[in-house]
Amino acid sequence: MTVGNGRIGRIVMAAAAKHLTPVLLELGGKSPVVVDSGINLQVAVRRIIAGKWGCNNGQACISPDYIIIAKSYAPKLVDTLKSELEKFYGKNPLESKDLSRIVNSNHFTRLVKYLDEDKVSGKIVYGGERDITNLKIAPTILLDVPRDSLIMSEEIFGPLLPILTVDKIEDSFDIINSGTKPLAAYLFTNNKKLRQQFVSTVSAGGLVVNDTTLHLAVHALPFGGVGESGMGAYHGKFSFDAFSHKKAVLYRSFAGDAAIRYPPYTVGKLRLMKILMTGSIFSIIGALLGWSKV
Repeated sequence: MTVGNGRIGRIVMAAAAKHLTPVLLELGGKSPVVVDSGINLQVAVRRIIAGKWGCNNGQACISPDYIIIAKSYAPKLVDTLKSELEKFYGKNPLESKDLSRIVNSNHFTRLVKYLDEDKVSGKIVYGGERDITNLKIAPTILLDVPRDSLIMSEEIFGPLLPILTVDKIEDSFDIINSGTKPLAAYLFTNNKKLRQQFVSTVSAGGLVVNDTTLHLAVHALPFGGVGESGMGAYHGKFSFDAFSHKKAVLYRSFAGDAAIRYPPYTVGKLRLMKILMTGSIFSIIGALLGWSKV
């Protein structure tokens, strides 16, 4: 088993192939959050914050990577995010003891590169402050970033949260499916039809409706990726399944030895074999009694 990104996964898989060793890969990806209108937005935002900044300041494989929302509803989302983030981390989040540091200086530099890209720097609507001495970056919201920007091309793995807007919320699924398959995908909605469309349309390692990241804690659910986000699944019973070889064992007695298995292979034996392969008990009985013809 390996946890990492796609590059590491390919290296491990290539090494394992030399020995024909099966692998379980938990990789990553850009886990999207689709936010519908007509919901309890404050609760939704709090759960997004908990999954993003509350999970090691976004440095977790299933943290929300970006949000998709209808253009008309985006201002309300941004305002609610600002309000709730200030409640949780204060007016100066860089001084908050509840906000995790960036894991190392190389990763800090990588995140700053995303923010300072020309096509992105003007899209920051909240946050953006950074403290290189303490390796801290404030919770940062970006609105309508170009989809060909660096921040939308790679897994962020940090406190930066881009928001993409669409004319219709149903268009969100096309955006998600146009990229690689994520480790997780989240939807906030009260619309049953939209929920069903989400489940049937989006291919991801795991899906959560009206929350983020909590599926990781439910050991009755398999946890793993698909495509670029990994292969195989574990947790609970699924861990035993993943790391066990299913060895088939069949015990037979010396009784009931069927002549149909052995030469000479006659037309009658062939007819009986075909009927046996249909699995119909009535056909089998008929063949034994000489009633059936094939």
